[in-house]
Amino acid sequence: MRKYNLRDLGKQMFLRQLVICILLLTTSPTLTRAEQSLPSLGDASSSIISPQLEKEIGESFLKQLHASLPTFSDPLMKYYVAGQLNQLAQYSDLREAIMSVVVIDNPDINAFAAPGGVIGVNLGLLLKAEDVHEYSSVMAHELAHLSQRHFARGVEEQRAQTLPTIASLITALIIGAAGGGDAAIAAISTAQAAGVANQLRFSRDREQEADRIGMNTLVRANLDPNAMARMFERMQRAYRFTRRPPEFLLTHPLSETRIADARNQALDAPRRNYSDSLDYQLMRIRAEVHYRKNHAQGVKVYRKTLQEDPTNTAANYGLALSLSRNGEHEEALTRVEKLVGINPQSILYNAAYAELLIEAKNTRQALRLLSHQLVLNPDNAPLSMLYAQALNQAEQFTEAEQVLTRQSRIRPNDVDVWYELAETAGLAGNITGVHLARADYFYLHGAYHRAIQHLEYAQRLVSRTNPQLQTKLSQRIQDLRTEIRAAQQS
Repeated sequence: MRKYNLRDLGKQMFLRQLVICILLLTTSPTLTRAEQSLPSLGDASSSIISPQLEKEIGESFLKQLHASLPTFSDPLMKYYVAGQLNQLAQYSDLREAIMSVVVIDNPDINAFAAPGGVIGVNLGLLLKAEDVHEYSSVMAHELAHLSQRHFARGVEEQRAQTLPTIASLITALIIGAAGGGDAAIAAISTAQAAGVANQLRFSRDREQEADRIGMNTLVRANLDPNAMARMFERMQRAYRFTRRPPEFLLTHPLSETRIADARNQALDAPRRNYSDSLDYQLMRIRAEVHYRKNHAQGVKVYRKTLQEDPTNTAANYGLALSLSRNGEHEEALTRVEKLVGINPQSILYNAAYAELLIEAKNTRQALRLLSHQLVLNPDNAPLSMLYAQALNQAEQFTEAEQVLTRQSRIRPNDVDVWYELAETAGLAGNITGVHLARADYFYLHGAYHRAIQHLEYAQRLVSRTNPQLQTKLSQRIQDLRTEIRAAQQS
């Protein structure tokens, strides 16, 4: 269950927004002519779905994603996944900025791209991809879906089809992200089964195109092009005899031909030795520790690995995390402090050290470390979130609220920032701040009625003391009500 029990709150609003999007996709000739007046982007799909409409669909999809799926709030993992993806995107054909990167707390393999620049990845992908090259091959494939506007082109290919068929293109996005686990989404899937099947037939060519373009991205980024075929083969072997394969294989169907094509294309790339990324291995270990229920067993596993290879830095990192989770703070801190000594500039090491200091209730040292690191790395996301956590532990609630308020301005679409800000504002005695932060949190989950409720609470609190803020709140409430009415009339 998501924070504030939001799993179902945004569903009704999202489905209404979905209807609006479908109506826009099957527009009247008048709207079509209006869309055709937009600048040409070099493909016919722009006359049916403009980049702006793709963005709106992506924003609606993102709200449903937050409301329906358990996202991973770990600031270090979010920082790494977003940073690695943005770095990879520099070598891709993607011209627009990535709107949002979402990490899903699910151990199964899955990754997906949605219109408007939304990319999601399950933690399970990091568990299954053995090195950064295999992981990046999947992410490069998703970037190719975005750069080639495959969603818009899919609509263009089916522009003469019926309304339910076009609706299935959007529905497939929801099903692919949710992994078929939600009853309401499963009901939509059943209703649109024929349309989804038709979409999959259209998608085969786009999957091959995404493989080819993703491969070019890997080569330009100096990553191993052979990793794509390796990753495909590993997934195919692992799930060959399972009754239901992971969602990634359902939405990205594999075939021997596709694997062979990836292998053959890699032959044309320059041959050289490729080293792995230590940062990737640290995050892979972090995912392992997250899903391990018995941390005492984790301590044994990583100790054994270090006995066989004392120089294994990732295993040492895993041992430190496992020791901390198991309450053995002294040795955990000693080990992670040595890692920081190896690379004092590493944000991942310093943040992990601060995290373990907080867990050990060594608050003063955590505050000293984080305040120093934030001088070197101003407004860094994981360091700032940990700093706010340490300030809360020290009962410096007003200072923690200030840190999180600044983060909310830098990352206004991060649901975890708004959640922590609401909690911290409450500890600081700022009841107005609680309602304002919760309003943004609910808004990002598509729960507009709940957002309005908190805005009205805040409005009553500031009615006499801050008329300017009251006016702004009134306008925002009005805008949300207008959006709700528009959805209800569709």
